[in-house]
Amino acid sequence: MARMDCQPDPNSHDLTRPSRVAGIELFLDPNDARPRSVQIYEQLREAIVQGRLIPYDRLAPTRTVAAELGVSRSTVTDAYGRLGAEGFIEGRAGGGSVVSPVPLARNRRRQPAEALAPTPRAASIKPYGTPGIRAPLDLRPGSVDPSLFPVAAWRRCMLQALDQAPMPYGDPAGTQELRAALASWVNRSRGVTATADEVVVTSGAGHAIDLVARVLLDPGGMVAVEEPGYPPVVELLRSQGLRVVGVPVDSQGIVVDAIPSQARLVYVTPSHQYPLGMVMTRHRRLELLDWASRAGAAIVEDDYDSEFRHTARPLEPLQRLDRDGRVIYVGTFSKTLSPALRVGFLVAPRNLILPLRAIRQVIDWCPPLPTQAALADLISGGHLDRHLRRSRAVYRERHRLLRDALGQLLPVGCQLLPAQAGLHIAMVRPDLPADRHVRSVLQRRGLQIGSLRRTYHFSDPVPGFLVGFGALPTESIFAACRMFAQALHEVELADHRSNGRKQTVSS
Repeated sequence: MARMDCQPDPNSHDLTRPSRVAGIELFLDPNDARPRSVQIYEQLREAIVQGRLIPYDRLAPTRTVAAELGVSRSTVTDAYGRLGAEGFIEGRAGGGSVVSPVPLARNRRRQPAEALAPTPRAASIKPYGTPGIRAPLDLRPGSVDPSLFPVAAWRRCMLQALDQAPMPYGDPAGTQELRAALASWVNRSRGVTATADEVVVTSGAGHAIDLVARVLLDPGGMVAVEEPGYPPVVELLRSQGLRVVGVPVDSQGIVVDAIPSQARLVYVTPSHQYPLGMVMTRHRRLELLDWASRAGAAIVEDDYDSEFRHTARPLEPLQRLDRDGRVIYVGTFSKTLSPALRVGFLVAPRNLILPLRAIRQVIDWCPPLPTQAALADLISGGHLDRHLRRSRAVYRERHRLLRDALGQLLPVGCQLLPAQAGLHIAMVRPDLPADRHVRSVLQRRGLQIGSLRRTYHFSDPVPGFLVGFGALPTESIFAACRMFAQALHEVELADHRSNGRKQTVSS
């Protein structure tokens, strides 16, 4: 076996040509009846045809390849000569052989084989959103302002973490330092009752829910979720082979009387229901806890957007009201810091920590140690609290400006739902034209917005939009709302014209 290292052509003066150092492995099969030069030729030709070797890649010298493969130099020279005769490579004076810069009609990347297929269950899972795609005006829910990220403080904490000698592996539940910092932080900032031994560090809220479901439920078990609700969680639970049922919500939160008695896990967002925005009342929280106790079920409390409250004071979390150890509290730093960090946590009863740790270990062993150390320093050093005070002020002002602008610009019939927390406002309109047409018009103009319809999975969707303001610059709020209102008006006019033509034809 020999490694074919590819280097940029030193004699080339064309600065637009790609420059890279890459490599492919060459193998000789002693049981292959073909000559060795043919084996070398076919492997190199295949690499060029498939695009693993690209124009101007420099092939290793024949002497080097011959030495590594243990063959005569003439064997390699014969292979190179055939490639050159067929136009796949060409020689350069003093520069060896390079892949031909002239595209050959027969040089096409081979279509990958597709003998394998996903299971029907895996194929049915729907992706959510367009990760990594940004728009000049971003009104999608859940988006945050990257300019608010505490870059200087995070850099100091991360550099300090990287100065430490890396350990081979860490605790699947997270380092003791970070778990202690998280327990202290949720105790004082959210009223959650927690110790370090009850915390598990995760790669976000979705990862936490995945771990909890794996520990508490077998495939075929029933999970109740809010309807409407957060699409990724529904798809996540379905991917585990669980029976997911939707439970309606009203102005007080999830309707407890509508939860099926067979459900063994209930997923709720009581601090800021996603997507409608209501806060679960204290009476409804106690009612849900009583139901879970009678049904022998667990509750996952996703403290979605509780860090950003704009009007009312927060209510006690379900976890604090729980007396039976049935609530698993889930949090994430995707909104408070950045979704790019992929850091979250859960607080669970102690008897669940050991199996949660074991499941985490067999999936990906442990959270990244440098990130954990940096986050622990960020929290214990007070940097996170200072960042949140600044972010709350910015988002509170954007929330006010967005609500005022939408109230002023939206057409008659549009209703803004109350939003005491979070980074978006829900807008509904019963006679709204197909929202995909509105979003298509907005995307062509550089604006993206969330769809309320997509949050319904088990019942007829309510037409509307989720208007986010986290990633929208404060000075752009009015212009974005005006563009949104104009798109609604244009699609509405087009819909009326289309209906008018249909009525004329029918008459």
